Amino acid sequence: MPGPIQSIERAAAILRVVADAPFGVGVGELASALGLPKTTAHGLLRTLLRVGYLDQDPRTGRYLVGTAALGLTAPPLDTNVLRSYAMNWADTLAARTGESVRIGALHGERVRIAHHVFRPGGGPQTLRVGVDLPLHATALGKVLLAYTPGLTERAGTGALAAFTRRTITAPRTLASEIARVRAQGYAEDVGEYSFERASLAAPLRDAGGRVVGAIGIVGDLDRLTDPSHRAAHLDTVRAVAQSISRDLAAEHPRR
Repeated sequence: MPGPIQSIERAAAILRVVADAPFGVGVGELASALGLPKTTAHGLLRTLLRVGYLDQDPRTGRYLVGTAALGLTAPPLDTNVLRSYAMNWADTLAARTGESVRIGALHGERVRIAHHVFRPGGGPQTLRVGVDLPLHATALGKVLLAYTPGLTERAGTGALAAFTRRTITAPRTLASEIARVRAQGYAEDVGEYSFERASLAAPLRDAGGRVVGAIGIVGDLDRLTDPSHRAAHLDTVRAVAQSISRDLAAEHPRR
């Protein structure tokens, strides 16, 4: 059993390795990189996961920098930089899903729309760039709640406005919902901000694994919740989010 000092040194080494891997690290990779037995590496990873310094991708099992460790030293990414790297991918997402696409970033305690692509071939639509939306009632906002340390707790201390009968207004329910978002790696809103609309969103990460924004699709509730489309749309949203994150990591490497 490693002593307390050795455990701290190993935990610090793990965080350094994970922080340099924006798409996460597996147990085997980490054990090899640090020269540790797999069982030892796994135990340390689970401890860091439990205290919030690591997150785990539910699909791949890979470990990422957690909410408790994010934003300790890094300045926020400029929204215009985020928008510039995401614009072309947002067009791709709209074309592949046939839905409206929005990119959002945290602005105070709301989510501000940094970029908006209209639904291809749709009727009259309103540009939403610069609009601030509630965190607790939108998929973009829930992503930011899930990955911004302390934000869910702060959001739950005030009144949670009801926009429809489906809006989450109880702090305990919101906390459970955000825990689910963190576990599954994406967020959804089903008639919570507008009773006839739904949305799906995934996080955008920088080179250190920190969530700096979110990208998602918005559309007719029946269409987005249709089982014949939902899984494919979700996979596409997540794939595009990963592509944007990869571009951000390449152009803005962790210092």
